[in-house]
Amino acid sequence: MSLYIKQIEELILLQRIDDEIVRLEQVIEEAPQKVAAKEQQLQLQKKQEQELQDKVAVLQEQEKKLTTEIDEDNAKIKKSKNKLMMVENSREYHAMMREMDNLEKTNRMREEEKTALEEDLETQNSMLSSIQSAVQGLEEEIQELQQNLDLQLQEAKDRLQQLQEDRKQATQNIPKPILSRYEFIRSRLSNPVIVGVEEGICTGCHISIPPQTFIELQKGEQILSCPNCQRLIFWRSHFAQEEVAAQEETG
Repeated sequence: MSLYIKQIEELILLQRIDDEIVRLEQVIEEAPQKVAAKEQQLQLQKKQEQELQDKVAVLQEQEKKLTTEIDEDNAKIKKSKNKLMMVENSREYHAMMREMDNLEKTNRMREEEKTALEEDLETQNSMLSSIQSAVQGLEEEIQELQQNLDLQLQEAKDRLQQLQEDRKQATQNIPKPILSRYEFIRSRLSNPVIVGVEEGICTGCHISIPPQTFIELQKGEQILSCPNCQRLIFWRSHFAQEEVAAQEETG
């Protein structure tokens, strides 16, 4: 195996390592965001739950007040009916009857208001029950998600640590000038950094390279860059089909 071919293979290996490092760093960065999004949703649900609880409390207080008022007026009506038998003149009798009619009328209105209020209370309690179930479900989902993410993050960090060691080892076999070119390109272009050339076309930018550059590339004597996208290039025919396929998966 020529030194040129060996260097290309080392660069392709380095690129695979770097691609996985980028992927894992993205996993580590995005993992907490998934939990944060669920927690934000949970806080919104809890806010709605509190609003419903407050509304239910107000309705219950109104129901309690109405019940007390109805009971008090019913007691007054009963008391008035007992007194009615002892009335001595028609004037007092009619006055007590008007008072009883007013109390009964007021109580009928209160009963109607109480019925409507109870229907509203039933609706609000039903909504509250639903949102409480949703809150509980979200809390359980967040707990499970956090546990899974903790495991995923630990695995990603362990793998990342191993990849950093692999990268250190891989870079030792690449000449410093070539490694510097690789790092320079990687810092300025999206992946991939090193790509194959097939039928005179760079598979990175999909533009034909100049004929003279292609001739030099076919010689396999030095690592060249695509004049169009500046990526490092190699001639695919220098490699076995399985190596080319592996390189394409990296790209």
